[in-house]
Amino acid sequence: MKKKLFGLLLFSLVLSSLAYAKVRDTENQEAAQNVAGTSIVKLSPEEEKEAFKALERARKRIGKEDKEMAVTFVTNERSHELNLEYRDTDRPTDVISLEYKPEMEISFDEEDLAENPELAEMMAEFDTYIGELFISIDKAREQAEEYGHSFEREMGFLAVHGFLHINGYDHYTPEEEKEMFGLQEEILTAYGLTRQ
Repeated sequence: MKKKLFGLLLFSLVLSSLAYAKVRDTENQEAAQNVAGTSIVKLSPEEEKEAFKALERARKRIGKEDKEMAVTFVTNERSHELNLEYRDTDRPTDVISLEYKPEMEISFDEEDLAENPELAEMMAEFDTYIGELFISIDKAREQAEEYGHSFEREMGFLAVHGFLHINGYDHYTPEEEKEMFGLQEEILTAYGLTRQ
C-alpha cells in the first residue's frame, strides 16, 4: 500500500514539475505559450532577477531557505481565469498564491525510511515544495503607475506578499494585517524597494 501511494505521489510531483516548467529559450516562446495553460510573459532578465532576489530575502527572513515554489508571470487574462477558478472571483488580480497541501497525510515509519534511503531522500525533497505564485505583469505595471513607484518595487511587493501568504501569513484581521504588512515592508525596505 505504501509503495503504491509513494508511486502516485512521485508521479503527481513529476507531473506538477513538468506542468510548471518555465521555458527560457526565446526561440521556443511561441511553443511555450500554453505550458499548463499559462501565457508566458516576457520580462527583462533584470526585472526577473529583482523579483527573485526579493523572494530570496523573504525566504531568509522567515527561515524558509530550504523550501521551494513555482513562480509564473502571467497576463491579466490568465490572472482572471485563475482568479475565477481558484477564488471564484470574476476579475484579474495582481498575485495568486496557491499553497500546496497534500490531499492526504503522507507518512512512513522510521523503519521504512531506514531501509530505503532513496525513499527518505525523495520524501525530504517532496516536503520542500510549498506552492505556486502567479504574478500578473499587467497588474504590476498598472499598480506601479497608479501608486507612483517603480515597477521593480511593485514586482518585489507582489512576490513577497504572495510568498508570505503561501507560508501562512494573512490579513483578514487587524492583528494579522499588522504582522504581515509589517514583515513585508521590513523585507522590501531591507532590500531597498521602498515606496517613493
